[in-house]
Amino acid sequence: MQLLTGFGIVLRQLDDETKYQSLGYSLVKMDQTPDGNRDDQRSRGQRSVRADDNRHDTFWSRVRGQLSRRFGIPGFSQGRGAESTSPHESTSRADSQNRNDSDKPDSHLTEKEKRKRSFIKALQAKYKIDYDRVQPIPYIKDRLYCVDMVYVEGGYEFMTSDDLRGGGSWRRLKSYKAVFSDPLIQSNRRILEGEPGYGKTTWTLQLAYDWCNRVKESPLRDVEILILLRLRQLRGVRSIYRAIQVYLLNGDTKINEADIGVIIKESQSVVVILDGYDEFPGRNSKRENDVQRILKLDLFQNVQVILTTRYLPDYLAPTTKRIRLTGFDELARVEYIRKAVVGVDDVEGLHSIKQRLKANPVLEDLCQVPLIFVMFAHIANEKEDFQNFRSVTEFFRYMITCFHEHLRNKTYESNVRRYVIPEDDHAALDQLAFSAISKEHQQITWDREEIYDQLGEDMYDTYLAIGVLREEDVFLDNPSRNIEVRFYHKLFCEWYAANHIVNILSDTDQSVSSNDFFRHVDPEDLQYVYRFACGLNPDVGSRIIQYLTRSREGADRFAVLCMLERSGDVNDILGTVRDMCSDTLTMEIGDTRLLQRSTVQLLDIAAGNGIPVSCLQLDGCFAKFDVPNSHITLQSGLQVTNLKTVKMMQVEDVGDHVEVTREELVGLLQACEALEEIRFGGNYLLPLSVPAELISLTLETRNIKISSDRWHGVVHQLNWDDGQWQHRITADGSVDVWIYQEELDQQWGMKELAVLSKAGVSINKLFLNRSFSNITDDTQSIILTSGCTVPVLPTLRELMILFTDVDLEMFLRILAYTKECTQITDLVFEYCKVPDEVDAKMIPHLLKQRGLTVCWFPKIEEGYLLDLGAGSWKKQ
Repeated sequence: MQLLTGFGIVLRQLDDETKYQSLGYSLVKMDQTPDGNRDDQRSRGQRSVRADDNRHDTFWSRVRGQLSRRFGIPGFSQGRGAESTSPHESTSRADSQNRNDSDKPDSHLTEKEKRKRSFIKALQAKYKIDYDRVQPIPYIKDRLYCVDMVYVEGGYEFMTSDDLRGGGSWRRLKSYKAVFSDPLIQSNRRILEGEPGYGKTTWTLQLAYDWCNRVKESPLRDVEILILLRLRQLRGVRSIYRAIQVYLLNGDTKINEADIGVIIKESQSVVVILDGYDEFPGRNSKRENDVQRILKLDLFQNVQVILTTRYLPDYLAPTTKRIRLTGFDELARVEYIRKAVVGVDDVEGLHSIKQRLKANPVLEDLCQVPLIFVMFAHIANEKEDFQNFRSVTEFFRYMITCFHEHLRNKTYESNVRRYVIPEDDHAALDQLAFSAISKEHQQITWDREEIYDQLGEDMYDTYLAIGVLREEDVFLDNPSRNIEVRFYHKLFCEWYAANHIVNILSDTDQSVSSNDFFRHVDPEDLQYVYRFACGLNPDVGSRIIQYLTRSREGADRFAVLCMLERSGDVNDILGTVRDMCSDTLTMEIGDTRLLQRSTVQLLDIAAGNGIPVSCLQLDGCFAKFDVPNSHITLQSGLQVTNLKTVKMMQVEDVGDHVEVTREELVGLLQACEALEEIRFGGNYLLPLSVPAELISLTLETRNIKISSDRWHGVVHQLNWDDGQWQHRITADGSVDVWIYQEELDQQWGMKELAVLSKAGVSINKLFLNRSFSNITDDTQSIILTSGCTVPVLPTLRELMILFTDVDLEMFLRILAYTKECTQITDLVFEYCKVPDEVDAKMIPHLLKQRGLTVCWFPKIEEGYLLDLGAGSWKKQ
């Protein structure tokens, strides 16, 4: 009886809301979703049940804990018994034992251990609230998902160069977990870059889920402390410890700033994620804050820190590694549809959504943005009247209408507030949006009171209810919190700003200078403002197109997209597209993303309407060909998906080596259905041969001309009969040959040297860049790092060895090799160590007679000349 009475007391003492949620509230909400299909909801994500099981377990663990403390019953503190322990509970118990200084009771812990345990539990509770409330569609607020139910990986790439501002190429990572595990990007400072809507914040929530749930494959499984802060919410913050205390810990946690500092300092492993630097209010502050100090490695030197952002901060530690998100490809889209929209087994539903996207080619580029594709997929699945769209403007107008329609349908229910603002009444919101993006420093968040006053109660509540606006807690450096309001996504801000542009420029009573009006509206950053405005009003669109072509270099391709938005009919611009495609379309490594996007969409229009593209030239921007998805990935991360009508392709030097595999080469040729010729130049490493089994009858009959011009003087052309390369000498003088550390590059180098030697072509310079290994015992060949050998080259004039240290024995071997090269005049060592001196008697007399020049450049602007008679170095 005492136990039952105590049980009732404990239940009454537990928070009613927590109890309600713990006992399955979210499952009730799932039953009440608009489609009313509980079974369908379960098929979309069984993990929601697991989340509710966890809430159920959490509730009962609290009951057991209170009963144990009140009545001293050990059985209740240990659990419900072996026969009734859920797999989730047993897993979490084992995992928490590793993280929280074992599972011993508080009475056995030191004060430090108690604070640390309390700190970790508070973090987990905070993160669980966040990752359990993912909302894919802004206007359906009663359909929330656990992040693990909807998270789908897009593309991840990392910068190969240590030069943070460029100079290297981007290479693909296998998964989001590789951000932590790939040895090439090991550092205590990493930056994850991505455009708005590319999933930066969702990625951080997935990491939080992994950490809280001790996901086995996760690199965060053994991390003791994970700190995840939304920088946009930290206005006025100076102390990172203060931000952690106020934003991540609940009011019941008795841990102060000093405690947090000690816990972080004394923990074995800590990861700090700072999300959304581009929205951080203190990013332009002249007064240094902790976030700036962290990025510069002045704070948290031994802590792994990851910053997510749209662009690079001005202040970064030199050891920082760069990673970027590239959006959704076809495989990611299919995975999301199956995982979060229709269910794994619904083949018909998957096919229906894919067909709707295929029927809307103008949305192809937009749907690389995960956030936009997610909304497209859910709306396409739920709307029977889903239509085909002729422009992005039409699609976005339809989507906004869906938002309002959903709100109107809800107001038909009893005891639900009626919203009185008509769908087309948003002038105040338009003006607010335009003022936000047209400043030198964009600011698309507002204090709730400020925006409330500007919009009025009805408009504010309406757009908050449909999901266009969102409220968010913001930390101020005082005991209080503030509510800020922002657009659900920047694209919505651009939509309403475009409406304001149309209102102003269509008013004949106002004389507005386009140059002044668009001064801070950069199309590189705000392309959809221009496209939406052109689509909303054709007359305003004409004026905008004139402004773009007159004031922006290379804006002709972007102007074509604006023309398409203005007319809404692709037939109206086919003549312009045909004229542009009759000339060479060039995409360069230095092009803005806007220009590259515009060229990609121009190719889409050409492919969709059978317009031949005479030549597509990719100067330094080709990264790879994605075989499964049949598209080119550029160095910028953009994807070129429609190549059907390209007749000729020129792929020029990228600066860094890019290997093109046999499968990639054949896949590229198959994707370019009209291709007649393709040329590779510079440092692209093509396969040494193409096996007959990869050459289809179609490719063989097309007889596409494939050539490679790695070094000036030798052209390689693929012979379709046997899949081998034929070599042609084009040099009429001497050539320079570079051989790098990649095995394939060294194999190609051997081929080229053999061809040049056989033809008697003079080799002016042979550069061995990190590729030199040794000299054979008979001194007749150079051994490269791959094992390939370079025989004596009778026509070689200068040998250069770079980035390879050489001891005395090796130095003498190299001299012996050069003695066999009868025309050599110079031997050069750069950026390496060589012997301080050489016994002059060991230097071949023949080299002294020839007057061989031996130089050593240990670093830039520091050079030495070897005195062959004395064996010593003299500074030049």
